Amino acid sequence: MAKFAILSDIHGNIQALEVVLAKCEKLGVTKFISLGDIVGYNGNPAECLKIVRSLDLVAAVRGNHDEYAGNDNEDIVGFNPHAKAAVSWTRSQLSDEERSWLMATPYRKSVPMDVPGCNTTIVHATLDSPENWGYIFDMHHAIDNFTYQFTPLCFCGHSHVPLAFCKKPITAINERQVEELNEWVVAPNSEDFSKECEFHVEIRAGHKYLFNIGSIGQPRNHDNRASFAVLDTDRKTVSRYCLPYDIAATQERIRSVGLPERLANRLISGI
Repeated sequence: MAKFAILSDIHGNIQALEVVLAKCEKLGVTKFISLGDIVGYNGNPAECLKIVRSLDLVAAVRGNHDEYAGNDNEDIVGFNPHAKAAVSWTRSQLSDEERSWLMATPYRKSVPMDVPGCNTTIVHATLDSPENWGYIFDMHHAIDNFTYQFTPLCFCGHSHVPLAFCKKPITAINERQVEELNEWVVAPNSEDFSKECEFHVEIRAGHKYLFNIGSIGQPRNHDNRASFAVLDTDRKTVSRYCLPYDIAATQERIRSVGLPERLANRLISGI
């Protein structure tokens, strides 16, 4: 059985990452894909990076926090003061070899699969210009992204907000070719944040799919649980899981190392 866990925006949150990996073990996941931003914001960047690198990592791409933590550029464009403070501190926690590893990951990557209809492209931001760190927030952004998507599946992160879109091969007159998949974000008990929740999408032949899987380490969709996805190439499904974790421990670590209080507070609200 081939199951691939898709991890994104861990952001140095070791408590959330450990819960996700424990779930992966229960699900029988054997291989992993990283969509970037392993570091940044939270207080255990080196530990999270070490864990991710120890996995059976099929592919990994670079996130904007990975890039700024990995380089020496002091002109951190597009980051608010709290994010800049986190980048500066994160740099001090990583070795030269770890920073070089982050910088060696590409902006986007094709991931061939052995099963027809499951070939995948991964990117942290957008496919058209991944190095510019644009966002996919809505249908218009998704349509633009499909123009550059040449595989049936594409996984992205960056916004920390889970979304999914499907592009049909043929449509009737007045029928939209691209539709948003509500089943990716709405499910029974999905708003009870004290419990696990899961969402499932079946991959149909001839269709293209774009999945933003949300964030493990700093969700921003008003759901404070760690979010990740699993691609099952045997069943031809993509599933998203939301898992509660010890947010208080993550907050305590943020405060103990002197990172901005805002970074601790937003973990509870999930925004």
